[in-house]
Amino acid sequence: MKTTRHPGSAILRGLVWAAAALSVLILLSILVFILVKGIPNLNAGLFAREYTSENCSMLPAILNTVKLTFFSLLLAVPLGVFSAIYLAEYARRGSRLVKAVRLTTETLAGIPSIVYGLFGYLMFNISMGLGYSLLAGVLTLSIMVLPTILRTTEEALLAVPDLYREGSFGLGAGRLRTVFRIVLPAAAPGVLSGVILAIGRIVGETAALIFTSGTASGTAGLTTSGRSLAVHMYALWNEGLHMGAAYATGVVLLVLVVGINSLAAWAAGKVSRGTV
Repeated sequence: MKTTRHPGSAILRGLVWAAAALSVLILLSILVFILVKGIPNLNAGLFAREYTSENCSMLPAILNTVKLTFFSLLLAVPLGVFSAIYLAEYARRGSRLVKAVRLTTETLAGIPSIVYGLFGYLMFNISMGLGYSLLAGVLTLSIMVLPTILRTTEEALLAVPDLYREGSFGLGAGRLRTVFRIVLPAAAPGVLSGVILAIGRIVGETAALIFTSGTASGTAGLTTSGRSLAVHMYALWNEGLHMGAAYATGVVLLVLVVGINSLAAWAAGKVSRGTV
């Protein structure tokens, strides 16, 4: 039987291709702009051990960014994953509790980061007496990325077919063993996708960290102030005296984000193939 293609399908196909081409063009334009502006300004002084007004070293900011990312994920990932496991595997599906938690997390995920910064400043810096410190920034970022990790993990768990669970139960495994040996490994790529999104938000955050961890230029401990790489770039740009260093910082920030995301994607692939 010969079928005729609806004329509107060609229009929709064209719109899809146009949207895809426009998205790729915008992305490439941003990448080319950052690389063209930043690469010529890269020099050894930008990676000096200590920051001075002459070298504008970003090495302390890079170390602070790594610390912020590591400790924020150390707090947010276990809490988000375990909460998602409860909602998807233990709580009664469709209950009021599940609906309330989903609504709350979706609402929190859409709150501007500056609101989290003000909350962190009032709660951690002032009420808890932490002052401007890396720890205050870590706690604020953990709260900020927790909804993203929780919702993506829950959706990944719900996407695992119930046949996996039924087969495990039929072989005599309990619910806890089924969740951690069958369901969670099957949902690992989706879980790591949420972690990748959280990493991107942590590394690129500025507003929340300006209010909590501060803008000190040195390498910070957990109880001392220090700027992240994104805050470092913002500070250089805001001063207007070291625009070349700001562009160079943008290149390093781009490479850092791509590197961390690639590592997380590689880990997701390993887990999905069962090689880790």
